Amino acid sequence: MVDNSQSATAEVSLPAAPASPAPGSAMAQSKRSKALRVAANLVVATICGLSFGFTAQGFIISMLAKQVVGSRDFVVYWATGQQLAHHANPYDGPALLKLERGAGLADKYGAMYMRNPPSTLLLAYPLGFLPLRIASVAWSLFLLLCFVGSVYILWLMHGKRKGHRDWIAYSFAPALVCLLNGQTSVIALLGLVVFLRLHRTHQFLAGISLWLCLLKPHLFVPFGLVMLAWIVLTRSYRIVIGAALALAGSCAIAWRIDPIAWSQYSHMVHTSGIQWEFIPCVSVLLRVWFSKGAVWLQYVPAGIGCIWALGYFWSRREKWNWNTHGSLLMLVSIVVAPYCWLFDQALAIPALLRGAYYSKSRNLVILLALLSAFVEVALFCNIIKPSAVYLWTLWTAPTWLIWYLLAMHWEKLTAAWQAWRAKRKTHEAIAAEESAPAPGIL
Repeated sequence: MVDNSQSATAEVSLPAAPASPAPGSAMAQSKRSKALRVAANLVVATICGLSFGFTAQGFIISMLAKQVVGSRDFVVYWATGQQLAHHANPYDGPALLKLERGAGLADKYGAMYMRNPPSTLLLAYPLGFLPLRIASVAWSLFLLLCFVGSVYILWLMHGKRKGHRDWIAYSFAPALVCLLNGQTSVIALLGLVVFLRLHRTHQFLAGISLWLCLLKPHLFVPFGLVMLAWIVLTRSYRIVIGAALALAGSCAIAWRIDPIAWSQYSHMVHTSGIQWEFIPCVSVLLRVWFSKGAVWLQYVPAGIGCIWALGYFWSRREKWNWNTHGSLLMLVSIVVAPYCWLFDQALAIPALLRGAYYSKSRNLVILLALLSAFVEVALFCNIIKPSAVYLWTLWTAPTWLIWYLLAMHWEKLTAAWQAWRAKRKTHEAIAAEESAPAPGIL
């Protein structure tokens, strides 16, 4: 009789082979993942497409309709150009108000001034030689070209990524509001993007591009301070030369157009009362909450932001990269700016687009599209309730910063959350085992 005990034991002690996933289940999982990807892209495209479509319609109406052309911020640049073309004071309140009223500015508004530094008057000067409607079309197309060119350069910088996440930039609500109003924030955006593109390879041209950022210097306070520290540390003095030559050239042109523009600008700043205007942003809210008459309070967040920015730069000075580290720096600069309108937040596009490309979470990308669309809803509600687009969007600048931090650290946060859940389940299992009654002895 043959003893099979050893063979039986051997058969029992053999480890079980790992179960390989069925080909059908793997294929189904791949199809499911592809379907989710397509659905997510469709949701983002739908949201972005609808908001972009409605705003594009409004953009065309705003630059052509006679009753709308003079009611947007563009009229300030046109009126300033008219004053310059006639060798008059470009900051003369009564004269500007007369021109703006004639263009269609509502009676509830007072005189509107071009707040950009006098070195940028050369942008408004050509508008003084054009009729209102033609100037509106030319100005709007110029801004549109700056905006589209900026997003296209960013797309190239990110390696021509597929997935159409650049649609988020093209439909970003603050940028579209900027185009509707005829504001200059997208010009500053172009300067920022060109700098990011050329600061390594063509530093002189990168420095020249910074002149466009001087249209909105208050939005670049921590950013500019870190840039100066980086230039000194890396001896990138060609950027300084390019920026200095561009600034000197623009000042020379401004002096040729209006030799006393700087004194006129200074007088306007001190007498027009624009420093008391309510602007929905963190810095102005700080002044309103604590002391409306203390203008210096608006600069406290910027000062704190500069201290943080220098520490942030110094700890990363050996591996500093403007395309990566500069994104967070720019978002913080927008949040702590002494004053910042909704349309100024178009400067957040490079950081948000980087976060959208970096993040693997489709839900985060959809969330960004929804937040942008919500601003578009507020824009259209502005027709029913004036100033809704500003009062409803006090949260936007901090929200873009929070979203970017989530996008850049989502994987770490998810891994930490899963580890915590696994640890909790382990503790619960141990606690359940310890609390179970001991088995009886038979």
